[in-house]
Amino acid sequence: MSRYTGPRRKIIRALGIELPGLTRHTLEGRDYPPGQHGSRLNKRKSNFGQQLVEKQKLRFNYGLGESQLRRLMLEARSAKGPSGDKLIELLERRLDNIIFRAGFAPTIAAARQLVSHRHIQVNGKRVNIPSFRVKIGDVIAPLEKSRNHPVIRMSLPEPALSRPEWLAWDNAAERVTVTYLPGGDAVPFPIELQKVIEYYSNRI
Repeated sequence: MSRYTGPRRKIIRALGIELPGLTRHTLEGRDYPPGQHGSRLNKRKSNFGQQLVEKQKLRFNYGLGESQLRRLMLEARSAKGPSGDKLIELLERRLDNIIFRAGFAPTIAAARQLVSHRHIQVNGKRVNIPSFRVKIGDVIAPLEKSRNHPVIRMSLPEPALSRPEWLAWDNAAERVTVTYLPGGDAVPFPIELQKVIEYYSNRI
């Protein structure tokens, strides 16, 4: 399944939750599923339905295809510690997510474009791979010639989210440093990670 490129507000309405990495749109005034009868639906979800919703929250917020998320889940399961916490760590350490969480872009999709178009450097070296995985001590910033990019200049004054504690922000240099690796609580929206684990338990 490829990366989703359709209407973003429709997704957050279907899932019933605001996903800051996907869109800055909110559910205000339309907190019911899309469709002609969306406002009248009150159907109780099955256990599978609940698992699917929790999995889709991660997929759409971080902008991944199903195969990408599945690979990360496999890696998380083979690592030490709780699989759910490790999965979130792997998702949060993606470079496109770091650019978003640092405030350089309004969404992860916009951050991915900045990375792909070669506007971002890690430890002084240009990186154009959105899935690049940062590590402790890495310093991430726009290239000097890209600091006045319209997306960066518009996003920095009002970041979509407050910067997490594991990213140290240098205001003068406009850069972030990874101080420690994030845990399961780093995900910026409510999620039941156990449901995600259960969804994949019989699928990988």
